[in-house]
Parts: sequence; C-alpha cells; structure tokens
Amino acid sequence: MFGRMPRKTSNNTKYYEVLGVSKSASQDELKKAYRKAAIKNHPDKGGDPEKFKELSQAYEVLSDPEKREIYDQYGEDALKEGMGGGSSSDFHSPFDIFEQLFPGSGTFGGGSSRGRRQKRGEDVVHTMKVSLEDLYNGTTKKLSLSRSVLCSKCKGKGSKSGASGTCHGCRGAGMRTITRQIGMGMIQQMNTICPECKGSGEIISEKDKCPGCKGSKVSQEKKVLEVHVEKGMQHGQKIVFQGQADEAPDTLTGDIVFVLQLKDHPKFKRKYDDLFVEHTISLTEALCGLQFVLTHLDGRQLLIKSNPGEVIKPGQHKAINDEGMPQHGRPFMKGRLFVEFNVEFPEPGALSPSQCQSLEKILPPKPGSQLSDMELDQCEETTLQDVNIEEEMRRRQQQKRQEAYDEDEEESGPRVQCAQQ
Repeated sequence: MFGRMPRKTSNNTKYYEVLGVSKSASQDELKKAYRKAAIKNHPDKGGDPEKFKELSQAYEVLSDPEKREIYDQYGEDALKEGMGGGSSSDFHSPFDIFEQLFPGSGTFGGGSSRGRRQKRGEDVVHTMKVSLEDLYNGTTKKLSLSRSVLCSKCKGKGSKSGASGTCHGCRGAGMRTITRQIGMGMIQQMNTICPECKGSGEIISEKDKCPGCKGSKVSQEKKVLEVHVEKGMQHGQKIVFQGQADEAPDTLTGDIVFVLQLKDHPKFKRKYDDLFVEHTISLTEALCGLQFVLTHLDGRQLLIKSNPGEVIKPGQHKAINDEGMPQHGRPFMKGRLFVEFNVEFPEPGALSPSQCQSLEKILPPKPGSQLSDMELDQCEETTLQDVNIEEEMRRRQQQKRQEAYDEDEEESGPRVQCAQQ
C-alpha cells in the first residue's frame, strides 16, 4: 500500500544498470555516465525517447543522496510508494534534467526554451514505378502530393496571441506516468501520452485559437514535385527531396523519398549494367546464317547477324559491346548487350525421307551408321515416344502420394464407429 515501507527489498540495481555503472560509483562517475548515454539517446539526435527518459529518472534518483540511500536499501518500489518525499509521478521532465548539465542545449543548437526544442519529423516514403526505358533514357515525372505546412496566419503557434499555456496534466512533458496498485506489494507503472494536450505539452484556450488552423498549428497544401530519374539508375534506388515532408511546430521537417520500382519488360532483362534478350531462330538460320533487326530501348534499330559459315547452338550467347545500360553518373559508359539464341527445330514429320537423305549427304555422318550389321543384330530395337516430362513428373508424384495414403489405411485397419441410439 502507498506510504508503507515495503517488507522486502525490490529491485535496487536497475538504475545502476541503466547508467552502466557499479553500485559504488561516485557522483562524478554517475554524471559522466549519464552525460554520455543521454547525448547518444537524446530524441533530437534520433535516439529512443523511452530510453532517454529512463536514463534521466535513474540519474535523478542516484544523484540525490537521500533518494539513493532509500533506493539502495529498499529498492525502486520504495520510491514509487513515496518514501523519497514524493511518488514516481513526481519525476522531473527528462529534458529539464538534461539541460541542467547542458545549459542552452534545447535543440543542440542554442536556446534552452522548451518551445524551441526540436525533433526530426518522419520521412514520407513513396514507391514510384518506372520502366526499363525510363532508366535507360532518363525521364522526369511530375507528382502531386498533399502535405502539412505551418499555418501562415499564426505561423505555427496555433493561437491568435502567439502564446500558449503549459499543460497542467503533464506539466509540459507531453507524457503522463500512471501508477496503480495491482496486488499486495505489487505496483504497475505505465507511461502514456497526455490526453489533455495530446502529447504537445501545451494548452491553447478556445478563445485564443487561430481561426485558420483551429489551434492545430498546421494546414494542408498541395505541392507538385518534379522527380528526375537519371540514366542508369537502379531498381530500389532512392530519390530524396530534403525537408519537403510534413511540417510540424518545433520539428525539423523530414524528407520525401521516392523509391524506384522497376516494372518487368516484355523483351529485355537487366543485370547491373548489362542487358539480356532472348531471340528464337530456325534450324536453317542456326546452320546457314542469321540476320534480324532488334529494336533497342531508345528506339534505335540494331542489325544483328552471324558470321559466314558460323553455326549457332541452342542456348548460345553472343555479346554486343556498349549496347547495355548506361552507368549512373557516367551515362556515356555502357555495359554489354547479351543475346541468347533459342533454336526452333522442325515439327515431327515435317521432313520427307528424300529431304532426310539430302541432309545426310551434307551433314556429318550419324554415329549409328558406323555399326556393322552383326553389331546391329545383337541389339534390341526400341521405339521412342513423345512425352511431356513436367506432366509425367506430376503424375508420378500424385501416384506416390496415393500409394502412401493407401498403405496408411491398411496399417490402421478398419475404423470403429460409435453406436448411436
């Protein structure tokens, strides 16, 4: 119960662990440890607000000889129950404690006023889809966005007079600590945003509220951004507009970030600064030479042809220098364009016996023709059948699953059903 000395000592090491010091640490050691950890975790520097508050509470207790003695002897619950001359809700603002050791550090740039302390606003991230042509040629896209800006009538003050009062509910901290007893000797402590000021730490009277923003301090603005996609940019690359995100009082405005998302191309594939394209040719082209026109990403017509007498094999790659993607920042330097050839063979039965005989006279001899008649008589003759290997594998897997199921049914035996009356 509140005001009573606890029968058992509760946690009396937590505050030392938070500051990273031993229980025998001197005041100078406590101050040094707090200064180092508080600067690292200060919200204005992107630190964790809860960690910053925890550090300040620990230092506030241990830097006070009377509170430290109670804490060392009886633990944290004794302070919560008021043995130190107050309760856990009487902790000072963590920013006030910080400013006692760092005078004039309200924003790490001067001014100790709480109204001038600034945190960094959140970045606004958008995904922007682009085509491979956009990344090859470069492009500019105009995007219309809506964002919050400081009210022009009250200049972000929220009031006609330009002044605001400190919230009495949280004493200007924006957070309230709620302590409640949940059992014998058990107390629960919770931190929550102040419902009166909604975390701002300030209260504006109804009569003094700005007619433009109704006391919200911000208004909505439509803004058109020109996003320049440079040649050679990559999928996932970011284009940043610094300080263009939502504005808020006493807050450093965050950035608007566009993340490029490359759409699939029907013909070309990209890998780093190289391009890949597949092209299907006939067997005649593979054996006797090929020539075709390839339309590039910038609309140019490239004439692709093989050397006289060159045979193209299925899956073979050919490279064309300086026809790949431009390098970002060095658009005149380009990667390579790789062409993968697929060879399309004649359909079954498309060649007559006479055509086959003509081809055999031109092409290298078949290995089977080197066998003697005696060797052929000793062989068993087979017949080749057309098959779709993917469908065949799926059918085999289904058959195996069915066989395994049937075996389980046989091992389990007949099922016994309960009689119904």
